[in-house]
Amino acid sequence: MGEMPVPADALYGASTQRAVLNFPISGHRLPLEFIHALGLVKAAAAQANHELGLLPASKAEMIQQAAREIADGKLDAHFPLDVFQTGSGTSANMNANEVIANRASQLAGEPLGSRRPVHPNNDVNLGQSSNDVIPTALHVSVAVALQFRLAPALAGLSEALHERARSFAGIVKIGRTHLMDATPLTLGQEFSGYGEQARKASDRALRAAERLRELAIGGTAVGTGLNSHPQFAGRVTEILSRETGLAFVEAPNHFEAQGGRDDCVEVAGILATIAASLAKIAGDIRLLGSGPRSGLGELKLPATQPGSSIMPGKVNPVMCEMLVQVCLYAQGLSQTVVNCGRDGHFELNVTLPLIAHCLHDAIRCLAQGSAVFTERCVRGLEADPVRCRELVDRSLMLVTALNPHIGYDAAAGVAKEAFVTGKTLREVVLGRGLLDAATLERALDPLTMTRPDAPAFKAGAGSRSEAR
Repeated sequence: MGEMPVPADALYGASTQRAVLNFPISGHRLPLEFIHALGLVKAAAAQANHELGLLPASKAEMIQQAAREIADGKLDAHFPLDVFQTGSGTSANMNANEVIANRASQLAGEPLGSRRPVHPNNDVNLGQSSNDVIPTALHVSVAVALQFRLAPALAGLSEALHERARSFAGIVKIGRTHLMDATPLTLGQEFSGYGEQARKASDRALRAAERLRELAIGGTAVGTGLNSHPQFAGRVTEILSRETGLAFVEAPNHFEAQGGRDDCVEVAGILATIAASLAKIAGDIRLLGSGPRSGLGELKLPATQPGSSIMPGKVNPVMCEMLVQVCLYAQGLSQTVVNCGRDGHFELNVTLPLIAHCLHDAIRCLAQGSAVFTERCVRGLEADPVRCRELVDRSLMLVTALNPHIGYDAAAGVAKEAFVTGKTLREVVLGRGLLDAATLERALDPLTMTRPDAPAFKAGAGSRSEAR
């Protein structure tokens, strides 16, 4: 396509420079995690080609050394491409090929751009196509991020929430359904639910990584494997499995592996689910800590920074707000991946760089947001037992515990009278002569309501018809 001036100190070549000039779009470069995985794929390909007798040891060793420098993040500055480029990622693949070839030239004492002793297409890209390399790097990089970054962060959040649950085990509070008063539970029980949500989120991240174990490498241009050794893909996946600790396999159907991105769409759905869980947890903690005097005030959130430029002493639930925003952002990125998944025409999806950007950004933000929320919010949470008990005692929904004793209708009448008159439930029940004081005291003990197997609860069973 003619001459193309390239910066003298750049390890990339003309193909990359053309893409730099063609796509000055967003300023967002491809995710570094993706670039590092691309280097790992190139190193594995060189090793496989050498083992198959297709690449001399001298070339294979130089390609592997340069590719591992990419995988280790030592050559990040030489990957300047914008996310919004050719949808197959051909520019990104050639960027890696050129950097590796030119780094090999440096190692051999040859001029940059000489393509000696390693050629970017003939040697670095041997047995490969952008159409199978880029989906492979996508799966490898995202699976690694899910397994080793997101899942551990969510597991840490789960552990912290369960620790709070244990410390709050003896604090009785009012439950809420439909944002209205419900029957009591302990704050520990409430937090155990949050802890379990986070644990399931961590499990989901691990399952998402499992969904990406099939790799497209070996399919070359359209899935037929043209110009690739029959054993090439199997060897590459074995090498990548050893390098990452994840069990990658050659895709059983290369046409699906290159034409569709359904696995990535499924992962996006899982990330959206994780985001929904985290937003629910953060939203509840924010509401439970609202106040301090005009809200619920059952929790005391750590004060991390001043909350207002005009209201002195105001402290806001900024960590909760941060995590909710992260979750909204991650869900938006996930929806973009869903839309990308339908943009596969015939034998190739042409939104690969954008899918890589969205999945990695969502994982990065969810992992970091969870870690910061764990350390700067959850671990410092304190309960206000006095406020919790005050709201329990004021609630009319304790009347639910009277159902086994006086029946639903009579209990509803008690609740309505207490609400209209401002009397307590005890006063109304005793005034109507529905129960004696000792039985009433046992029935309205909120702690027993949090444990349906408690003796006080069981004592009332079977007395409905007599009481009514």
